[in-house]
Amino acid sequence: MFKPNLRLLWALPVLSITLGLALFPGVLPSSAETPGAAAIPTPTRMPPVYNFDRNLYSLDDSASPWVVVNKRTPLYPLRYKPKSLVKPAMPGAGNPYGLKLAKVAGTALVKMAKAMKAAGAGTLVLQSGYRSYVSQVSVHNAQVKRYGLAKGEALAARPGFSEHQTGLAADLAAVGQHCTIQICFAKTKAGKWLASNAYKYGFILRYPAGQTPITGYQFEPWHFRFVGQELSKEMKIESIGVLELFWRLPYAPTYAG
Repeated sequence: MFKPNLRLLWALPVLSITLGLALFPGVLPSSAETPGAAAIPTPTRMPPVYNFDRNLYSLDDSASPWVVVNKRTPLYPLRYKPKSLVKPAMPGAGNPYGLKLAKVAGTALVKMAKAMKAAGAGTLVLQSGYRSYVSQVSVHNAQVKRYGLAKGEALAARPGFSEHQTGLAADLAAVGQHCTIQICFAKTKAGKWLASNAYKYGFILRYPAGQTPITGYQFEPWHFRFVGQELSKEMKIESIGVLELFWRLPYAPTYAG
């Protein structure tokens, strides 16, 4: 059983209701893709259309599907490893490297890949899944060496601070559509389908465009995070695409130290 959402004790939802009519959710403005961009205002919430339980899972437990991992909130323990890892049996050549994900994420990814293929949007490819603490050391060091500290850390998390270490994050591409792990993936048929439909399978686009001042990462249209259908659908209903905004958590543009 997951522990209570300790970070929600002060993060009470804000509901604005006048004469029984709820306000529409605010639209997040697009801001520059740099940590120094203007602050993004907290959106107005829209009441859920069903009984969404905000305490269903923990935001702090590393094994929770709702765990929030960012530059201000590392995993605990720092070298955390999921207990249940599987190799998703993706349709076609969808997992050519034999990558692993946490079981719940892997099962959902296979369902999403089959749906995308049936919709004619392409064959989904898992480019990166679970990465251990040690693996993330190499990924982080390589990006920092190539681009420098600031830009490198806008692309790769420090070990212990990466969603990939939870086994719940997947970097995705599509066979023959190019733009692999590039911003132009957003304009491909697969990228567009995922952006519109991933929530149906429990995934969210974790680092949307214009949200660098909140997430600390550049726009990554290939990086999808499994959070479960309860949360992904509620975020869709409320038109809030960033975990930190949804849970009323502090922004995480940089590391604390």
